[in-house]
Amino acid sequence: MLDQIQKDSKHRMDQAVVHTQGELNKVRTGRANPEMFNALMIDYYGVKTPLNQVATISVPEARLITLQPFEKTLIPEIEKAIMNANMGFTPGNNGTAVLVPIPALSEERRQDLVKFVHQLIEEGRIAIRNVRRDALHHLHDYGKEENISEDEIKRQEDDLQKSTDAHISQLGEMQESKENEMMKV
Repeated sequence: MLDQIQKDSKHRMDQAVVHTQGELNKVRTGRANPEMFNALMIDYYGVKTPLNQVATISVPEARLITLQPFEKTLIPEIEKAIMNANMGFTPGNNGTAVLVPIPALSEERRQDLVKFVHQLIEEGRIAIRNVRRDALHHLHDYGKEENISEDEIKRQEDDLQKSTDAHISQLGEMQESKENEMMKV
């Protein structure tokens, strides 16, 4: 059971890191990133559908994203969705695809995005600490129920802390990488 608590907490911490990475991928940097549009929903025959399920998203140049819809009738819907998302993009089309030029970021906007990245990373850290707190609670409850020695509980707590530290340092590396990526002009 102690191993199960450790495995569960490690899995949940891994999920927190994966979620934070997904959120960081959505943050706009100076170059084109097709993952910025993953959360965009398109009205497809009356059903809200993710953009990546109705179009092919590609990056032919560093500052251009091309959205090739599977049906040409979706071009106006895609343009409308991008405009309504207030992402700061002005889409155009060439009759067969939607072209989204990515403008360069101003220094002020870069600083705002760095603050936003700090916030996302802190939310990830909080999620990891919450998993640790929950696992510690389960460890102590199980230890009392099964009369497990305090030494064994302490060893499990130390293992849990090592796992927590590793995941938090992973988030720190992600933060540093994203900041470097955003500050490049």
